[in-house]
Amino acid sequence: MIEDKDFQKLLLKEDLIEEKKINSALKEVKKEKTSLFNYVMEKNLLSENVLYDLISEYFKLPLVDLKEEAIRKDILFLVPEPIAQTHEVIAFDKTDQGIKIATTDPTDLQTIEFIKKRLGENIVLHLATPKNIKEALKQYHQSLEAEFQSISKEQGDDKEKSGQELKELAQDLPIVRVVDTLLEYAIFEEASDIHIEPAEKKVIIRYRIDGVLKEVMALPKTVQAGLVARIKVLANLKLDEHRLPQDGRFKVSSTQYKVAFRVSTIPVFDGEKVVMRLLNESNKTLSLEELGLSKEGLNLVKNNISKPHGIILVTGPTGSGKTTTLYTIMNVLNKPEVNIATVEDPIEYRMPHINQSQVNPKIEFTFAKGLRALLRQDPDIIMVGEIRDKETAEITAHAAMTGHLVLSTLHTNDAASSPQRLINMGIASFLISSTSNLIIAQRLVRKVCKECIYSYNLDKQMISQLDKHFDLKKVLTSLIKQGIISKEKADLDSILFYRGKGCKKCGQSGYKGRLGIYELLEITPKVAELITAKAPVDDILAAALEQGMITLTQDGFTKAINGQTSIEEVLRVTQG
Repeated sequence: MIEDKDFQKLLLKEDLIEEKKINSALKEVKKEKTSLFNYVMEKNLLSENVLYDLISEYFKLPLVDLKEEAIRKDILFLVPEPIAQTHEVIAFDKTDQGIKIATTDPTDLQTIEFIKKRLGENIVLHLATPKNIKEALKQYHQSLEAEFQSISKEQGDDKEKSGQELKELAQDLPIVRVVDTLLEYAIFEEASDIHIEPAEKKVIIRYRIDGVLKEVMALPKTVQAGLVARIKVLANLKLDEHRLPQDGRFKVSSTQYKVAFRVSTIPVFDGEKVVMRLLNESNKTLSLEELGLSKEGLNLVKNNISKPHGIILVTGPTGSGKTTTLYTIMNVLNKPEVNIATVEDPIEYRMPHINQSQVNPKIEFTFAKGLRALLRQDPDIIMVGEIRDKETAEITAHAAMTGHLVLSTLHTNDAASSPQRLINMGIASFLISSTSNLIIAQRLVRKVCKECIYSYNLDKQMISQLDKHFDLKKVLTSLIKQGIISKEKADLDSILFYRGKGCKKCGQSGYKGRLGIYELLEITPKVAELITAKAPVDDILAAALEQGMITLTQDGFTKAINGQTSIEEVLRVTQG
Protein backbone atom coordinates (compact mmCIF):
# COMPACT_ATOMS: atom_id res chain seq x y z
CA MET A 1 0.00 0.00 0.00
CA ILE A 2 2.82 2.42 0.84
CA GLU A 3 6.48 2.18 -0.19
CA ASP A 4 8.86 1.29 2.66
CA LYS A 5 10.99 4.43 2.19
CA ASP A 6 7.90 6.73 2.22
CA PHE A 7 6.52 5.00 5.32
CA GLN A 8 9.93 5.22 7.03
CA LYS A 9 10.00 9.01 6.36
CA LEU A 10 6.46 9.34 7.79
CA LEU A 11 7.36 7.48 10.98
CA LEU A 12 10.49 9.55 11.50
CA LYS A 13 8.72 12.82 10.71
CA GLU A 14 5.98 12.10 13.27
CA ASP A 15 8.57 10.72 15.70
CA LEU A 16 6.41 7.65 16.38
CA ILE A 17 9.13 4.95 16.39
CA GLU A 18 12.82 5.37 17.15
CA GLU A 19 15.17 5.25 14.16
CA LYS A 20 17.06 2.29 15.68
CA LYS A 21 13.81 0.28 15.91
CA ILE A 22 12.87 1.19 12.31
CA ASN A 23 16.27 0.02 11.01
CA SER A 24 16.01 -3.33 12.80
CA ALA A 25 12.40 -3.65 11.52
CA LEU A 26 13.64 -3.07 7.95
CA LYS A 27 16.09 -5.97 8.33
CA GLU A 28 13.25 -8.25 9.47
CA VAL A 29 11.07 -6.99 6.60
CA LYS A 30 13.74 -8.11 4.11
CA LYS A 31 14.01 -11.51 5.79
CA GLU A 32 10.25 -12.09 5.98
CA LYS A 33 9.61 -10.74 2.44
CA THR A 34 6.91 -8.36 3.68
CA SER A 35 6.41 -4.58 3.75
CA LEU A 36 7.33 -2.19 6.58
CA PHE A 37 3.65 -1.19 6.96
CA ASN A 38 2.51 -4.82 7.35
CA TYR A 39 5.37 -5.57 9.74
CA VAL A 40 4.54 -2.60 12.01
CA MET A 41 0.88 -3.65 11.99
CA GLU A 42 1.50 -7.38 12.62
CA LYS A 43 3.98 -6.75 15.47
CA ASN A 44 1.68 -4.11 17.04
CA LEU A 45 4.50 -1.55 17.06
CA LEU A 46 1.75 1.05 16.62
CA SER A 47 -1.99 0.83 17.17
CA GLU A 48 -4.30 0.40 14.16
CA ASN A 49 -5.84 3.85 14.75
CA VAL A 50 -2.48 5.66 14.83
CA LEU A 51 -1.33 3.78 11.72
CA TYR A 52 -4.46 4.64 9.74
CA ASP A 53 -4.31 8.26 10.91
CA LEU A 54 -0.89 8.38 9.25
CA ILE A 55 -2.15 6.70 6.05
CA SER A 56 -5.16 9.04 5.97
CA GLU A 57 -2.82 12.02 6.08
CA TYR A 58 -0.46 10.49 3.47
CA PHE A 59 -3.25 9.78 0.93
CA LYS A 60 -5.26 12.91 1.89
CA LEU A 61 -8.35 10.76 2.51
CA PRO A 62 -10.89 11.17 5.35
CA LEU A 63 -10.78 8.42 8.01
CA VAL A 64 -14.25 7.13 8.87
CA ASP A 65 -15.36 5.30 12.02
CA LEU A 66 -17.92 2.75 10.81
CA LYS A 67 -18.90 1.78 14.36
CA GLU A 68 -20.86 5.02 14.43
CA GLU A 69 -22.56 4.30 11.10
CA ALA A 70 -25.89 2.47 10.75
CA ILE A 71 -25.68 1.45 7.09
CA ARG A 72 -28.91 1.34 5.09
CA LYS A 73 -29.52 -2.11 3.58
CA ASP A 74 -29.93 -0.80 -0.02
CA ILE A 75 -26.55 1.04 0.24
CA LEU A 76 -24.74 -1.88 1.94
CA PHE A 77 -25.71 -4.31 -0.85
CA LEU A 78 -24.36 -1.99 -3.58
CA VAL A 79 -21.04 -3.80 -3.03
CA PRO A 80 -21.57 -7.61 -3.16
CA GLU A 81 -20.63 -9.31 0.12
CA PRO A 82 -17.81 -11.57 -1.24
CA ILE A 83 -16.05 -8.53 -2.75
CA ALA A 84 -16.53 -6.57 0.50
CA GLN A 85 -15.09 -9.51 2.49
CA THR A 86 -12.11 -10.30 0.27
CA HIS A 87 -11.05 -6.76 -0.57
CA GLU A 88 -12.09 -5.03 2.70
CA VAL A 89 -14.23 -2.42 0.99
CA ILE A 90 -17.77 -1.31 1.94
CA ALA A 91 -20.45 1.14 0.78
CA PHE A 92 -21.77 3.07 3.80
CA ASP A 93 -23.60 6.25 2.68
CA LYS A 94 -24.97 8.21 -0.27
CA THR A 95 -24.83 11.99 -0.78
CA ASP A 96 -25.17 14.44 -3.68
CA GLN A 97 -21.43 14.01 -4.33
CA GLY A 98 -21.81 10.25 -4.81
CA ILE A 99 -21.65 6.94 -2.95
CA LYS A 100 -19.30 6.85 0.04
CA ILE A 101 -16.98 3.85 -0.03
CA ALA A 102 -14.66 2.86 2.83
CA THR A 103 -11.54 0.78 2.16
CA THR A 104 -8.45 -0.38 4.06
CA ASP A 105 -6.31 -0.09 0.91
CA PRO A 106 -6.77 2.98 -1.33
CA THR A 107 -4.17 1.57 -3.78
CA ASP A 108 -6.40 -1.41 -4.71
CA LEU A 109 -7.36 0.39 -7.92
CA GLN A 110 -8.74 -2.72 -9.66
CA THR A 111 -11.48 -3.21 -7.01
CA ILE A 112 -12.24 0.53 -6.75
CA GLU A 113 -12.55 0.80 -10.55
CA PHE A 114 -14.79 -2.32 -10.66
CA ILE A 115 -17.16 -0.83 -8.02
CA LYS A 116 -17.21 2.53 -9.82
CA LYS A 117 -18.14 0.88 -13.15
CA ARG A 118 -20.66 -1.43 -11.48
CA LEU A 119 -22.49 1.43 -9.76
CA GLY A 120 -22.23 3.82 -12.72
CA GLU A 121 -21.99 6.68 -10.22
CA ASN A 122 -19.30 8.83 -8.69
CA ILE A 123 -17.69 7.33 -5.60
CA VAL A 124 -16.25 9.22 -2.64
CA LEU A 125 -13.35 7.25 -1.17
CA HIS A 126 -12.80 7.03 2.59
CA LEU A 127 -10.29 5.15 4.69
CA ALA A 128 -11.26 2.74 7.50
CA THR A 129 -9.25 0.48 9.78
CA PRO A 130 -9.45 -3.33 9.19
CA LYS A 131 -11.14 -3.72 12.62
CA ASN A 132 -13.77 -1.16 11.61
CA ILE A 133 -14.47 -2.85 8.28
CA LYS A 134 -14.72 -6.24 10.00
CA GLU A 135 -17.40 -4.89 12.33
CA ALA A 136 -19.34 -3.32 9.45
CA LEU A 137 -19.22 -6.59 7.47
CA LYS A 138 -21.36 -8.22 10.18
CA GLN A 139 -24.28 -6.13 8.90
CA TYR A 140 -24.36 -8.25 5.71
CA HIS A 141 -24.95 -11.40 7.77
CA GLN A 142 -27.60 -9.73 9.92
CA SER A 143 -29.50 -8.55 6.81
CA LEU A 144 -29.20 -11.85 4.94
CA GLU A 145 -29.99 -13.97 8.00
CA ALA A 146 -33.21 -12.04 8.59
CA GLU A 147 -34.15 -12.53 4.92
CA PHE A 148 -33.21 -16.23 4.94
CA GLN A 149 -35.34 -16.75 8.04
CA SER A 150 -38.30 -15.22 6.26
CA ILE A 151 -37.67 -17.60 3.33
CA SER A 152 -37.65 -20.65 5.63
CA LYS A 153 -40.89 -19.46 7.28
CA GLU A 154 -42.52 -19.05 3.87
CA GLN A 155 -41.26 -22.48 2.80
CA GLY A 156 -42.84 -24.19 5.79
CA ASP A 157 -42.07 -27.92 6.01
CA ASP A 158 -39.64 -29.95 3.94
CA LYS A 159 -42.22 -31.52 1.63
CA GLU A 160 -41.39 -31.52 -2.07
CA LYS A 161 -42.52 -28.33 -3.76
CA SER A 162 -44.55 -28.03 -6.93
CA GLY A 163 -43.21 -26.28 -10.03
CA GLN A 164 -45.27 -23.15 -9.26
CA GLU A 165 -43.99 -22.96 -5.67
CA LEU A 166 -40.42 -23.31 -6.90
CA LYS A 167 -41.02 -20.60 -9.51
CA GLU A 168 -42.23 -18.21 -6.81
CA LEU A 169 -39.28 -19.14 -4.61
CA ALA A 170 -36.85 -18.40 -7.48
CA GLN A 171 -38.24 -14.86 -7.67
CA ASP A 172 -37.69 -14.15 -3.94
CA LEU A 173 -35.56 -11.01 -3.61
CA PRO A 174 -32.91 -12.50 -1.25
CA ILE A 175 -32.50 -15.54 -3.55
CA VAL A 176 -32.17 -13.30 -6.63
CA ARG A 177 -29.61 -11.19 -4.75
CA VAL A 178 -27.54 -14.21 -3.63
CA VAL A 179 -27.45 -15.67 -7.16
CA ASP A 180 -26.56 -12.29 -8.70
CA THR A 181 -23.76 -11.90 -6.12
CA LEU A 182 -22.44 -15.41 -6.85
CA LEU A 183 -22.32 -14.77 -10.60
CA GLU A 184 -20.88 -11.28 -10.35
CA TYR A 185 -18.20 -12.23 -7.85
CA ALA A 186 -17.18 -15.21 -10.02
CA ILE A 187 -16.77 -12.88 -13.01
CA PHE A 188 -14.78 -10.41 -10.90
CA GLU A 189 -12.47 -13.16 -9.57
CA GLU A 190 -12.08 -14.59 -13.12
CA ALA A 191 -13.31 -18.01 -11.99
CA SER A 192 -13.75 -20.69 -14.67
CA ASP A 193 -16.41 -22.71 -12.78
CA ILE A 194 -18.91 -22.26 -9.94
CA HIS A 195 -19.78 -25.35 -7.85
CA ILE A 196 -22.95 -25.27 -5.73
CA GLU A 197 -22.77 -28.34 -3.49
CA PRO A 198 -25.55 -29.37 -1.09
CA ALA A 199 -24.32 -30.86 2.21
CA GLU A 200 -26.39 -32.22 5.11
CA LYS A 201 -26.78 -28.90 6.96
CA LYS A 202 -25.56 -26.23 4.51
CA VAL A 203 -24.89 -25.37 0.87
CA ILE A 204 -21.21 -24.92 -0.04
CA ILE A 205 -20.17 -22.59 -2.84
CA ARG A 206 -16.77 -23.16 -4.45
CA TYR A 207 -15.06 -21.41 -7.37
CA ARG A 208 -12.35 -22.81 -9.61
CA ILE A 209 -9.82 -19.98 -9.89
CA ASP A 210 -6.68 -20.52 -11.97
CA GLY A 211 -7.46 -24.24 -12.10
CA VAL A 212 -7.78 -24.75 -8.32
CA LEU A 213 -11.06 -25.06 -6.37
CA LYS A 214 -11.53 -22.60 -3.52
CA GLU A 215 -14.45 -22.40 -1.05
CA VAL A 216 -15.94 -18.90 -1.09
CA MET A 217 -19.03 -19.20 1.12
CA ALA A 218 -21.38 -21.53 2.97
CA LEU A 219 -25.13 -20.75 2.93
CA PRO A 220 -27.92 -22.08 5.17
CA LYS A 221 -29.64 -25.25 3.94
CA THR A 222 -32.96 -23.36 3.76
CA VAL A 223 -31.82 -21.46 0.64
CA GLN A 224 -30.95 -24.61 -1.31
CA ALA A 225 -34.31 -25.11 -3.07
CA GLY A 226 -34.58 -21.42 -4.03
CA LEU A 227 -30.95 -21.24 -5.20
CA VAL A 228 -31.25 -24.26 -7.51
CA ALA A 229 -34.68 -23.10 -8.74
CA ARG A 230 -33.32 -19.63 -9.58
CA ILE A 231 -30.46 -21.09 -11.66
CA LYS A 232 -32.88 -23.48 -13.39
CA VAL A 233 -35.13 -20.54 -14.31
CA LEU A 234 -32.14 -18.64 -15.76
CA ALA A 235 -30.97 -21.70 -17.74
CA ASN A 236 -34.50 -22.62 -18.88
CA LEU A 237 -34.46 -26.06 -17.20
CA LYS A 238 -37.37 -28.09 -15.75
CA LEU A 239 -38.03 -26.84 -12.23
CA ASP A 240 -39.75 -29.95 -10.91
CA GLU A 241 -37.25 -32.47 -12.33
CA HIS A 242 -34.92 -33.48 -9.47
CA ARG A 243 -34.06 -37.07 -10.36
CA LEU A 244 -32.33 -36.64 -13.71
CA PRO A 245 -29.26 -34.59 -14.75
CA GLN A 246 -30.05 -31.48 -16.84
CA ASP A 247 -27.98 -29.15 -19.03
CA GLY A 248 -28.65 -25.58 -20.09
CA ARG A 249 -27.07 -22.18 -20.61
CA PHE A 250 -27.69 -18.46 -20.14
CA LYS A 251 -25.85 -15.18 -20.64
CA VAL A 252 -25.07 -12.25 -18.37
CA SER A 253 -23.91 -9.01 -19.93
CA SER A 254 -23.10 -5.47 -18.83
CA THR A 255 -21.02 -2.65 -20.26
CA GLN A 256 -17.86 -4.29 -18.84
CA TYR A 257 -18.43 -7.96 -19.68
CA LYS A 258 -20.42 -10.54 -21.61
CA VAL A 259 -20.29 -13.99 -20.01
CA ALA A 260 -22.02 -17.21 -21.06
CA PHE A 261 -22.79 -19.72 -18.28
CA ARG A 262 -23.03 -23.41 -19.14
CA VAL A 263 -25.17 -25.07 -16.45
CA SER A 264 -25.13 -28.72 -15.43
CA THR A 265 -27.28 -30.18 -12.62
CA ILE A 266 -27.01 -33.68 -11.17
CA PRO A 267 -28.87 -35.36 -8.26
CA VAL A 268 -26.60 -36.15 -5.28
CA PHE A 269 -27.37 -37.53 -1.81
CA ASP A 270 -28.31 -34.17 -0.21
CA GLY A 271 -30.12 -32.56 -3.16
CA GLU A 272 -29.01 -31.32 -6.57
CA LYS A 273 -25.45 -30.25 -7.31
CA VAL A 274 -25.06 -27.41 -9.81
CA VAL A 275 -21.89 -26.65 -11.74
CA MET A 276 -21.66 -23.58 -13.95
CA ARG A 277 -18.84 -23.12 -16.47
CA LEU A 278 -18.05 -19.46 -17.24
CA LEU A 279 -17.12 -18.54 -20.80
CA ASN A 280 -16.10 -14.90 -20.99
CA GLU A 281 -17.11 -13.80 -24.48
CA SER A 282 -15.60 -10.35 -24.04
CA ASN A 283 -12.12 -11.92 -23.65
CA LYS A 284 -10.02 -11.18 -26.69
CA THR A 285 -8.45 -14.16 -28.45
CA LEU A 286 -4.83 -14.61 -27.49
CA SER A 287 -2.02 -14.29 -30.02
CA LEU A 288 0.44 -17.18 -30.45
CA GLU A 289 3.06 -15.08 -28.61
CA GLU A 290 0.76 -14.70 -25.58
CA LEU A 291 0.28 -18.48 -25.17
CA GLY A 292 3.71 -18.77 -23.52
CA LEU A 293 5.54 -20.74 -26.23
CA SER A 294 9.33 -20.52 -26.38
CA LYS A 295 10.94 -18.80 -29.39
CA GLU A 296 11.76 -22.16 -31.03
CA GLY A 297 8.28 -23.52 -30.20
CA LEU A 298 6.66 -20.46 -31.73
CA ASN A 299 8.59 -20.92 -35.00
CA LEU A 300 7.71 -24.61 -35.08
CA VAL A 301 3.96 -23.86 -34.68
CA LYS A 302 4.07 -21.07 -37.30
CA ASN A 303 5.85 -23.35 -39.83
CA ASN A 304 3.41 -26.20 -39.34
CA ILE A 305 0.18 -24.18 -39.44
CA SER A 306 1.31 -22.62 -42.73
CA LYS A 307 1.39 -26.10 -44.37
CA PRO A 308 -1.59 -26.66 -46.71
CA HIS A 309 -2.55 -30.07 -45.30
CA GLY A 310 -1.89 -32.50 -42.44
CA ILE A 311 -2.95 -32.90 -38.81
CA ILE A 312 -1.97 -30.73 -35.85
CA LEU A 313 -2.87 -32.41 -32.56
CA VAL A 314 -3.06 -30.69 -29.18
CA THR A 315 -2.97 -33.13 -26.30
CA GLY A 316 -3.27 -33.06 -22.52
CA PRO A 317 -5.80 -33.78 -19.73
CA THR A 318 -9.11 -31.93 -19.28
CA GLY A 319 -8.60 -28.29 -18.34
CA SER A 320 -5.08 -28.01 -19.76
CA GLY A 321 -5.96 -25.20 -22.19
CA LYS A 322 -6.15 -27.31 -25.39
CA THR A 323 -9.23 -25.47 -26.72
CA THR A 324 -7.60 -22.07 -26.14
CA THR A 325 -4.56 -23.18 -28.17
CA LEU A 326 -6.79 -24.41 -31.04
CA TYR A 327 -8.85 -21.19 -31.06
CA THR A 328 -5.62 -19.14 -31.08
CA ILE A 329 -4.30 -21.10 -34.08
CA MET A 330 -7.67 -20.70 -35.87
CA ASN A 331 -7.58 -16.98 -35.19
CA VAL A 332 -4.17 -16.75 -36.92
CA LEU A 333 -5.44 -18.80 -39.90
CA ASN A 334 -8.75 -16.90 -40.13
CA LYS A 335 -8.35 -15.04 -43.45
CA PRO A 336 -11.02 -14.08 -46.04
CA GLU A 337 -9.50 -16.44 -48.63
CA VAL A 338 -9.96 -19.63 -46.56
CA ASN A 339 -13.02 -21.54 -45.38
CA ILE A 340 -12.66 -22.73 -41.78
CA ALA A 341 -15.27 -25.14 -40.41
CA THR A 342 -15.48 -26.74 -36.95
CA VAL A 343 -17.37 -29.49 -35.22
CA GLU A 344 -17.26 -29.01 -31.42
CA ASP A 345 -18.74 -30.22 -28.15
CA PRO A 346 -19.67 -27.62 -27.01
CA ILE A 347 -18.92 -24.40 -28.93
CA GLU A 348 -17.00 -22.52 -26.24
CA TYR A 349 -16.40 -19.22 -28.03
CA ARG A 350 -18.04 -17.70 -31.06
CA MET A 351 -15.53 -16.72 -33.73
CA PRO A 352 -16.40 -14.40 -36.63
CA HIS A 353 -16.15 -15.83 -40.20
CA ILE A 354 -15.75 -19.41 -38.87
CA ASN A 355 -18.54 -21.94 -39.44
CA GLN A 356 -18.98 -23.63 -36.08
CA SER A 357 -21.31 -26.59 -35.52
CA GLN A 358 -22.07 -28.38 -32.27
CA VAL A 359 -22.48 -32.14 -31.84
CA ASN A 360 -25.78 -33.38 -30.44
CA PRO A 361 -25.75 -37.07 -29.39
CA LYS A 362 -29.53 -36.98 -28.68
CA ILE A 363 -30.20 -36.76 -32.43
CA GLU A 364 -27.09 -38.80 -33.31
CA PHE A 365 -25.17 -35.79 -34.62
CA THR A 366 -21.74 -37.08 -33.57
CA PHE A 367 -18.19 -35.88 -34.32
CA ALA A 368 -17.92 -38.47 -37.11
CA LYS A 369 -21.27 -37.45 -38.69
CA GLY A 370 -20.45 -33.75 -38.39
CA LEU A 371 -17.01 -34.28 -39.88
CA ARG A 372 -18.42 -36.20 -42.86
CA ALA A 373 -20.88 -33.38 -43.53
CA LEU A 374 -18.16 -30.74 -43.18
CA LEU A 375 -16.08 -32.40 -45.89
CA ARG A 376 -18.94 -31.74 -48.32
CA GLN A 377 -18.83 -28.01 -47.39
CA ASP A 378 -15.62 -27.23 -49.34
CA PRO A 379 -13.44 -26.49 -46.26
CA ASP A 380 -9.74 -25.56 -46.33
CA ILE A 381 -9.21 -25.91 -42.59
CA ILE A 382 -11.19 -28.18 -40.25
CA MET A 383 -11.21 -28.16 -36.46
CA VAL A 384 -12.52 -31.28 -34.71
CA GLY A 385 -13.16 -30.66 -30.99
CA GLU A 386 -11.83 -34.06 -29.94
CA ILE A 387 -10.83 -37.41 -31.46
CA ARG A 388 -12.71 -39.89 -29.27
CA ASP A 389 -13.22 -42.94 -31.47
CA LYS A 390 -11.90 -44.91 -34.45
CA GLU A 391 -14.46 -43.48 -36.91
CA THR A 392 -13.61 -39.82 -36.12
CA ALA A 393 -9.86 -40.59 -36.20
CA GLU A 394 -10.12 -42.31 -39.61
CA ILE A 395 -12.14 -39.50 -41.21
CA THR A 396 -9.67 -36.96 -39.74
CA ALA A 397 -6.68 -38.82 -41.24
CA HIS A 398 -8.36 -39.16 -44.66
CA ALA A 399 -9.33 -35.47 -44.62
CA ALA A 400 -5.66 -34.58 -43.99
CA MET A 401 -4.59 -36.87 -46.85
CA THR A 402 -7.02 -35.26 -49.28
CA GLY A 403 -5.58 -31.79 -48.86
CA HIS A 404 -7.15 -30.34 -45.71
CA LEU A 405 -5.40 -28.87 -42.67
CA VAL A 406 -7.02 -30.53 -39.64
CA LEU A 407 -6.73 -29.30 -36.04
CA SER A 408 -7.88 -31.51 -33.18
CA THR A 409 -7.34 -32.60 -29.57
CA LEU A 410 -6.57 -35.92 -27.95
CA HIS A 411 -6.39 -37.12 -24.33
CA THR A 412 -2.83 -38.33 -23.69
CA ASN A 413 -0.25 -37.35 -21.08
CA ASP A 414 2.55 -36.40 -23.45
CA ALA A 415 3.30 -35.85 -27.14
CA ALA A 416 5.25 -39.08 -27.74
CA SER A 417 2.39 -41.36 -26.59
CA SER A 418 -0.19 -39.75 -28.94
CA PRO A 419 0.60 -41.91 -32.03
CA GLN A 420 0.28 -45.03 -29.83
CA ARG A 421 -3.16 -43.82 -28.64
CA LEU A 422 -4.34 -43.51 -32.26
CA ILE A 423 -2.90 -46.96 -33.12
CA ASN A 424 -4.82 -48.39 -30.11
CA MET A 425 -7.99 -46.83 -31.55
CA GLY A 426 -7.43 -48.99 -34.64
CA ILE A 427 -5.85 -46.49 -37.06
CA ALA A 428 -3.19 -47.82 -39.46
CA SER A 429 0.27 -46.64 -38.32
CA PHE A 430 1.30 -45.54 -41.87
CA LEU A 431 -1.80 -43.30 -41.97
CA ILE A 432 -0.79 -41.58 -38.71
CA SER A 433 2.84 -41.08 -39.76
CA SER A 434 2.00 -39.75 -43.23
CA THR A 435 -0.71 -37.27 -42.14
CA SER A 436 0.56 -35.89 -38.79
CA ASN A 437 2.57 -32.63 -38.87
CA LEU A 438 2.91 -31.60 -35.23
CA ILE A 439 1.81 -32.84 -31.80
CA ILE A 440 1.61 -30.26 -29.00
CA ALA A 441 1.35 -31.55 -25.41
CA GLN A 442 0.49 -28.91 -22.83
CA ARG A 443 -0.45 -28.09 -19.23
CA LEU A 444 -1.52 -24.89 -17.51
CA VAL A 445 0.53 -23.59 -14.59
CA ARG A 446 -0.44 -20.70 -12.31
CA LYS A 447 1.64 -17.55 -12.68
CA VAL A 448 3.44 -16.18 -9.63
CA CYS A 449 1.66 -13.01 -8.42
CA LYS A 450 3.73 -9.98 -9.46
CA GLU A 451 2.62 -8.04 -6.37
CA CYS A 452 4.10 -10.42 -3.78
CA ILE A 453 6.83 -12.31 -5.70
CA TYR A 454 10.07 -13.19 -3.91
CA SER A 455 13.12 -15.28 -4.83
CA TYR A 456 14.76 -18.12 -2.89
CA ASN A 457 17.29 -20.93 -3.32
CA LEU A 458 16.44 -24.62 -3.05
CA ASP A 459 17.87 -26.37 0.01
CA LYS A 460 19.31 -29.91 -0.03
CA GLN A 461 16.05 -31.45 1.23
CA MET A 462 14.00 -29.80 -1.54
CA ILE A 463 16.49 -30.92 -4.20
CA SER A 464 16.34 -34.55 -3.00
CA GLN A 465 12.50 -34.35 -3.07
CA LEU A 466 12.58 -33.02 -6.65
CA ASP A 467 15.04 -35.76 -7.65
CA LYS A 468 12.36 -38.35 -6.83
CA HIS A 469 10.00 -36.81 -9.39
CA PHE A 470 12.28 -35.44 -12.12
CA ASP A 471 15.46 -36.51 -13.89
CA LEU A 472 17.35 -33.41 -12.69
CA LYS A 473 20.51 -34.22 -14.72
CA LYS A 474 18.52 -34.15 -17.97
CA VAL A 475 16.71 -30.98 -16.87
CA LEU A 476 20.02 -29.18 -16.14
CA THR A 477 21.54 -30.36 -19.46
CA SER A 478 18.49 -29.00 -21.32
CA LEU A 479 18.68 -25.66 -19.47
CA ILE A 480 22.38 -25.30 -20.39
CA LYS A 481 21.59 -26.18 -24.05
CA GLN A 482 18.87 -23.50 -24.16
CA GLY A 483 21.22 -20.95 -22.60
CA ILE A 484 18.95 -20.46 -19.57
CA ILE A 485 21.83 -21.22 -17.18
CA SER A 486 25.60 -21.30 -17.72
CA LYS A 487 27.78 -24.40 -17.28
CA GLU A 488 29.46 -22.74 -14.29
CA LYS A 489 26.09 -22.35 -12.48
CA ALA A 490 24.80 -25.83 -13.27
CA ASP A 491 23.90 -26.54 -9.63
CA LEU A 492 20.28 -26.38 -8.56
CA ASP A 493 21.16 -24.84 -5.19
CA SER A 494 22.77 -21.82 -6.90
CA ILE A 495 19.74 -21.08 -9.14
CA LEU A 496 17.12 -18.58 -8.00
CA PHE A 497 13.49 -19.78 -8.01
CA TYR A 498 10.38 -17.74 -7.25
CA ARG A 499 7.19 -17.88 -5.17
CA GLY A 500 4.39 -15.53 -4.18
CA LYS A 501 4.06 -14.66 -0.49
CA GLY A 502 0.28 -14.14 -0.80
CA CYS A 503 -1.42 -10.75 -0.83
CA LYS A 504 -4.84 -9.14 -1.26
CA LYS A 505 -4.41 -8.91 -5.04
CA CYS A 506 -4.05 -12.70 -5.41
CA GLY A 507 -6.43 -13.74 -2.60
CA GLN A 508 -3.45 -14.81 -0.44
CA SER A 509 -2.65 -17.66 -2.87
CA GLY A 510 0.63 -16.25 -4.26
CA TYR A 511 -0.64 -16.83 -7.81
CA LYS A 512 -2.55 -14.70 -10.33
CA GLY A 513 -3.42 -15.89 -13.83
CA ARG A 514 -2.14 -18.90 -15.80
CA LEU A 515 0.18 -19.70 -18.68
CA GLY A 516 0.99 -22.81 -20.68
CA ILE A 517 3.98 -25.12 -20.56
CA TYR A 518 4.56 -27.04 -23.79
CA GLU A 519 6.16 -30.05 -25.44
CA LEU A 520 6.26 -29.91 -29.25
CA LEU A 521 6.86 -33.07 -31.26
CA GLU A 522 7.45 -32.42 -34.97
CA ILE A 523 6.84 -35.46 -37.15
CA THR A 524 10.16 -35.57 -38.99
CA PRO A 525 11.00 -38.45 -41.42
CA LYS A 526 12.82 -40.27 -38.56
CA VAL A 527 9.86 -39.98 -36.15
CA ALA A 528 7.43 -40.94 -38.96
CA GLU A 529 9.50 -44.10 -39.63
CA LEU A 530 9.27 -45.11 -35.97
CA ILE A 531 5.48 -44.51 -35.91
CA THR A 532 5.02 -46.64 -39.06
CA ALA A 533 7.07 -49.43 -37.47
CA LYS A 534 4.86 -49.18 -34.32
CA ALA A 535 7.97 -48.48 -32.23
CA PRO A 536 7.56 -48.21 -28.42
CA VAL A 537 6.77 -44.76 -26.96
CA ASP A 538 10.28 -44.61 -25.36
CA ASP A 539 11.93 -44.93 -28.81
CA ILE A 540 9.77 -42.11 -30.24
CA LEU A 541 10.60 -39.95 -27.20
CA ALA A 542 14.35 -40.66 -27.57
CA ALA A 543 14.23 -39.66 -31.27
CA ALA A 544 12.27 -36.51 -30.44
CA LEU A 545 14.77 -35.48 -27.74
CA GLU A 546 17.62 -36.14 -30.17
CA GLN A 547 16.08 -33.70 -32.64
CA GLY A 548 15.87 -31.05 -29.87
CA MET A 549 12.39 -31.45 -28.36
CA ILE A 550 11.96 -29.71 -25.00
CA THR A 551 9.79 -31.73 -22.59
CA LEU A 552 6.96 -30.35 -20.43
CA THR A 553 9.19 -30.60 -17.35
CA GLN A 554 12.08 -28.78 -19.02
CA ASP A 555 9.77 -26.00 -20.25
CA GLY A 556 8.28 -25.78 -16.74
CA PHE A 557 11.74 -25.40 -15.16
CA THR A 558 12.61 -22.66 -17.70
CA LYS A 559 9.48 -20.72 -16.73
CA ALA A 560 10.17 -21.27 -13.01
CA ILE A 561 13.72 -19.86 -13.40
CA ASN A 562 12.30 -16.90 -15.36
CA GLY A 563 9.99 -16.10 -12.41
CA GLN A 564 6.80 -16.86 -14.37
CA THR A 565 5.73 -19.81 -12.23
CA SER A 566 6.94 -21.84 -9.24
CA ILE A 567 8.60 -25.26 -8.98
CA GLU A 568 5.60 -26.46 -6.90
CA GLU A 569 3.28 -25.64 -9.83
CA VAL A 570 5.46 -27.52 -12.34
CA LEU A 571 5.43 -30.51 -9.98
CA ARG A 572 1.63 -30.27 -9.49
CA VAL A 573 0.74 -30.29 -13.19
CA THR A 574 3.36 -32.68 -14.54
CA GLN A 575 3.35 -35.28 -11.76
CA GLY A 576 -0.25 -34.97 -10.54
